[in-house]
Amino acid sequence: MKHTSLTIIRDEHSSLAAMLQSMRLLVERGPGDHPERFFDVLRAMLFYIDEFPERLHHPKESELLFPRVARKAPAAAETIERLERDHQSGERLVRELQHLLLAWELLGESRRAAFTEAFRKYVDFYLEHMRIEEQVILPEAEQQFSDADWAELDAAFEQNRDPLTGKYPPDPAYERLFTRIVMKAPAPIGLGED
Repeated sequence: MKHTSLTIIRDEHSSLAAMLQSMRLLVERGPGDHPERFFDVLRAMLFYIDEFPERLHHPKESELLFPRVARKAPAAAETIERLERDHQSGERLVRELQHLLLAWELLGESRRAAFTEAFRKYVDFYLEHMRIEEQVILPEAEQQFSDADWAELDAAFEQNRDPLTGKYPPDPAYERLFTRIVMKAPAPIGLGED
């Protein structure tokens, strides 16, 4: 039986991983001849991460998915505790990145290394977090959940509608944000000039 919440969680992880990899490419390239556009796009991408996964995706995992898995598969409790700690620190980490990016933009090259090192660690942290969810937590849910569990989880995750998955139009409140990212990020990341 196919559960829409599993598809949505995996789609959202894929779109976030693509966003992180795109950001990594941008950071490796650096500001080049277009620093204003470079910093604008990275700020918009970090805002997306703070706004969407941190405020919509993670709370549903923490409030609905993880507690059910913990009850039905006690062996996963330690992994769930780790993932919860990740969720609790995720918002703080993305805010620190936003600050470090602003410092690089406003104070110059002397602040670049601090941002790039923190960003590298953040990407590694986030990709590992999603890998554990997909390889440990989701298989446990597939084995242990009842139809009632899936119905509640599916209904909750169907509300997310992340436009970066390519399956939903952007919420009007976020349309400008997604347009900015796509139109200003240079190819192959977006449609902006190199």
